[in-house]
Amino acid sequence: MLYKTGVEYGDYTVNHVLGCSHGCKYPCYAYLLARRFGRVKNYEEWCSPILAINALELVQKELPNLKDKIKSVHLCFTTDPFMYGYSEISSMSVDIIDEINRYGIPCTALTKGVLPSRLYQTSKMNSYGITLISLNEEYREKYEHGSATYHDRISSLKKLHDQGYKTWVSIEPYPTPNIIEQDLSEILDAIDFVDRIIFGRLNYNAKVTEYKDYQKYYDSLVCLVNDFCENRKIDCHIKDGTSSKLYPDKDGGGLSVPH
Repeated sequence: MLYKTGVEYGDYTVNHVLGCSHGCKYPCYAYLLARRFGRVKNYEEWCSPILAINALELVQKELPNLKDKIKSVHLCFTTDPFMYGYSEISSMSVDIIDEINRYGIPCTALTKGVLPSRLYQTSKMNSYGITLISLNEEYREKYEHGSATYHDRISSLKKLHDQGYKTWVSIEPYPTPNIIEQDLSEILDAIDFVDRIIFGRLNYNAKVTEYKDYQKYYDSLVCLVNDFCENRKIDCHIKDGTSSKLYPDKDGGGLSVPH
């Protein structure tokens, strides 16, 4: 259940659910991989998540042998730990976080759902985040139709911030203007209280490369995000491959700009 991840800003991870009811249609890379390797047959099956009911027991069994190797654990890279409308998944996620924290290991979590109030009782060593690529609810309904509203996501994140937790936002996969016309500055202003922002381009979608000068567009957004974070003393991570002007940092992948 606990394993080393190859994601550029991750250490170990837990993915205790197969599938995701949010049904993101960017397309979702996790879904593409699951279908490719035969874990699900189709999109409908992917949108009917299956919780590993023994996930906590497996984590409890694995932690004693791995605790000295793990710097942090992320929930989740191939599913959502606080899947909207699935309280049993959310409850299991908090139980797993509490168990990992017992070993002095911090957790990070990322969701398109609502961060539950049970997290208020978890360790302050943890960091909680949301994915936010728009404020337009019509766009959400089209591309993230099973997820929580953007307002509810931001509100639950702000409550955790007010409780003294470190908070962050993943602005990825960010679309090009031929998919949706929007102002990234408005999104940034809505989350100016967070401790960290991760920004990344949209991949695996032909509409991106159909947009004229799409790379210059992403380059300009990278500058905008970096300037915003620098002015507000927010940590910034630009995903690898988003900008043509940046090179991977020494830790592997992306540009990391701590302030």
